[in-house]
Amino acid sequence: MGSLRSNRHKTAIGRGAVSRPIRQGLDDLLVSEGRSILDYGCGRGGDVDRLRKLGFDAVGWDPVHQPGGEKRPSDVVNLGYVVNVIEDARERASTLKRAWSLAGEVLIVAARLKEERKRCARIEETRDGVVTSIGTFQKFFSQSEFTAWVSATLETPCVAAAPGVVYVFKNPALKERFLLRRYGRLRGMPRKRLSDERFEEHKSLLEPLMGFFTEHGRVPKPHELEESQRIEEAMGSIGRAFALVRLVTNKEEWAQIESDRRDDLRVYLALGRLSGRPRFSDLPDDMQLDVRAHFGNYTKACASADELLFSAGDKDTINTACRQSAVGKQTPTALYVHEDGLGHLEPVLRVYEGCARSFLGVVEDTNVYKLHRVKAQVSYLSYPTFDKDPHPAAHDTVVANLDEFRVFYRNYSESENPPILHRKEELVPAEYPGREKFARLTAQEERAGLFEDTDIIGFRRQWAEVLEERGVALRGHRLVKRPAASD
Repeated sequence: MGSLRSNRHKTAIGRGAVSRPIRQGLDDLLVSEGRSILDYGCGRGGDVDRLRKLGFDAVGWDPVHQPGGEKRPSDVVNLGYVVNVIEDARERASTLKRAWSLAGEVLIVAARLKEERKRCARIEETRDGVVTSIGTFQKFFSQSEFTAWVSATLETPCVAAAPGVVYVFKNPALKERFLLRRYGRLRGMPRKRLSDERFEEHKSLLEPLMGFFTEHGRVPKPHELEESQRIEEAMGSIGRAFALVRLVTNKEEWAQIESDRRDDLRVYLALGRLSGRPRFSDLPDDMQLDVRAHFGNYTKACASADELLFSAGDKDTINTACRQSAVGKQTPTALYVHEDGLGHLEPVLRVYEGCARSFLGVVEDTNVYKLHRVKAQVSYLSYPTFDKDPHPAAHDTVVANLDEFRVFYRNYSESENPPILHRKEELVPAEYPGREKFARLTAQEERAGLFEDTDIIGFRRQWAEVLEERGVALRGHRLVKRPAASD
């Protein structure tokens, strides 16, 4: 077997799509148009090629496969699955530091987690890692170990983006925008309620104003809106213009948007305390104005956020909030919520889930969240056929335990009897497409007496047995009589 160092190149794999850390950066709008990108340790350069085809300014460097590549300072630097193949701890740290020195705005770092070790055949222990069957070194981290190592090595707090992927920001404003966007909720602009000639006359000016308020929950300062001068010339002031908007549309909806934005800021600031809350001066100008508009000053905003964070750590408060939640499926021990319903939860439950996400990052393919009521943990569940299958089966489960900061994984893809969902309409918000269809099926199943023994119907095999015993079958989201067996 050759030396571990000489075998590092064997870990560079070809991919049919962009790698997971780059895909996460795209999803989080950090790898975006106008930002330069360096893939540090790019292997065969697959990510660089695909990013260039998408129109991005991307370059790559690799000590083996691309030694002549351009190792330039860039807005975004990706260090994807590099540190885990370096067997010397000091070299591992210096590689991380070199990549960090080239990052102008954000460094993306990815490494393999201990859960992946199970997939490696014929491994042997060495140093602080293992040697695989092809003679390569792999350092497998736990999630908490990985984030702690990156933060300590760079002396800068990192943000968990996904399991095994972290962001380290050099641009404080970019970090705070990212965190607020992560924990905020999507809002729709209130619809016009009645006809008004003046509104129609100035509609092109008023729509940007409405869009700003929808995003910030407040009226903009003149310098924040390109159309401000024309609005003032046409209507006297921005305040008068928005008064007309409230009159023509639904003022209660605008009040709800204002309240939602205030809640978003509380959730963001509450979770910000976990990794080091930013100074007020580190916030972008528009966020500073948001804080002043909604709380008066930063001290009051932080005090309100602290109260919310401490409430999220109280099990009785979480249990009560879960029981009283207007969205989600209740069970004796948990609240299940579809991803589209997450933003509809009360702030204390959003902070509860956010505590897990700040530790774990975004779990890929999650579409159902399980908020445990009696344990301090959140489960991230993947149901790939949620919309299509009347009773979809779980594919993956990732559990973040907040008492011990441990992560547990479970894969059901090869299980013959995976857990399945019932009453899907309870998981989703009222406006979810297909909710009425889900509810009609549930009503049919209740009338047929299929839910009499809830202890046994939560798994595919037992559910199939209940259907057969009752002489019924499922055709899409409809319950039908099972055809009589022919002689």
